[in-house]
Amino acid sequence: GPAIQTALALDVDRLSNAEPDVRADAHDSVHQMRVATRRLRSVLRSSRKVFDRAAVDEVRDELRWLGGVLGVARDAEVRAERFEKLLSEQPAELVPGPIGARLVTAQRDRYERAHAEIIDALDSERYRSLRAALDRLLDQPPAGAAAKDPASDVFLHALTTEYRRVRRDVRTEFAASTEHRIEALHDVRKAAKRLRYAAEAATPVLGESADVVAKDAKALQSVLGNHRDAVESQQAILDAAESARAAGEDVFGYGLLYMAEEQAARAAIAGYQPALDTLTIACSALGS
Repeated sequence: GPAIQTALALDVDRLSNAEPDVRADAHDSVHQMRVATRRLRSVLRSSRKVFDRAAVDEVRDELRWLGGVLGVARDAEVRAERFEKLLSEQPAELVPGPIGARLVTAQRDRYERAHAEIIDALDSERYRSLRAALDRLLDQPPAGAAAKDPASDVFLHALTTEYRRVRRDVRTEFAASTEHRIEALHDVRKAAKRLRYAAEAATPVLGESADVVAKDAKALQSVLGNHRDAVESQQAILDAAESARAAGEDVFGYGLLYMAEEQAARAAIAGYQPALDTLTIACSALGS
């Protein structure tokens, strides 16, 4: 009931507040709007039984669409910043100008194209329909089977369910072959993120135990996000090196960058098990 409505209202406000900044291309605005869409999807996922499921799933599908549009620009933004930092950490004579053009400039150009697509999306009837559907969900929530259940029960069930999904994805990752491990780790990260958002929404009701889960889930998400960023950066470096080689350019600098990202990936994954163990302890304290 009211507690879930409050959580939804906060994230709808975040979405609304981010829109003018996204249109103005303000720093970090795409990220903030993308987070708002993900948080909304997570809260709606956790409260499927509180609302009419068909109505909620339709809104979640449209939020997924919006998040996908925002994600292309955000990924390019993150990668451009990462490459810029990576290049600044190497001796300038070993990473000449063409490397920066193939890595940083290419990602900035990709961001500009993606941002234009975001503006088209925000101007679309589809986006207006999504905003109207969110408003209806707040003003006239379609009741589901658990609409009158205590908020503490609803949130506790949601967190327990999301944590089980984390453990399920961890088991899958543990059994994955080397070639499939990167994607399996990504699934664990996404599950941790969903748990984090659900726990953040639950904190006003469940208190400190949910707050600790949210922080520990965020820590696990960050560890795996850092690992994935490094691995994806390595692939982009290899692709750029191939293009450089074909153009007759020196590719030594790309090797330096690749190895720097290899070290970053190893450092990140070393924190995986400790972060998972900490989250497990926090989740075991839920409801106690």
